[in-house]
Amino acid sequence: MADDIRALLTQHLNFAHSNGPPESVHALDVSGLVEESVSFYSLRDGGELLAVGALRVLDGEHAEIKSMHTAQAARGRGLGRAMLGHLLGVARERGVRRVSLETGTVPAFAPARALYASAGFRPCGPFSDYQPMETSTFMTLELAADGQAPAGSSAGRHGQRAAGPAPAPGSAPGAAPRVPACTSQSSASASPRSRPPIVPAE
Repeated sequence: MADDIRALLTQHLNFAHSNGPPESVHALDVSGLVEESVSFYSLRDGGELLAVGALRVLDGEHAEIKSMHTAQAARGRGLGRAMLGHLLGVARERGVRRVSLETGTVPAFAPARALYASAGFRPCGPFSDYQPMETSTFMTLELAADGQAPAGSSAGRHGQRAAGPAPAPGSAPGAAPRVPACTSQSSASASPRSRPPIVPAE
């Protein structure tokens, strides 16, 4: 796995540990992100790493959002929303009907909770192996059977550029802001026809 990805994951883990007790930290480390059930993606612009995110398949119809993190200098550009939309698109391609997540309850996680809520996620109880905790919020999203993205989300397909925020004032009508493509860091199963370039997780 590339050094800059490892560095961003370290920042992600440090953020989690600085905002809750050790037992409340469920963020995956590198070893967790290379498991077969996990598809890990990076978002780059001109080679610069801007964001990462992962999708972990729990069973045939249920998946979990993991390791969503945007580099500090790249925040405010809609990249987290683009990554989330991409992950939801991957989930749909694989026949997933429900996507869930766990995030923190303290103020530091408020932007994450707001992002997920705007994409259609709603509060739910603990799922998979999670246990109820005061420091954890659980959210879930039922994916539409017709493949349409829920209101507020922008699901991209493998190898395609995910949609970002609305065009800035003064931009050409219908023009979308430039959002770098998400590329996979995992060889988890996907159809060869739609699979993006794979970066070995070394």
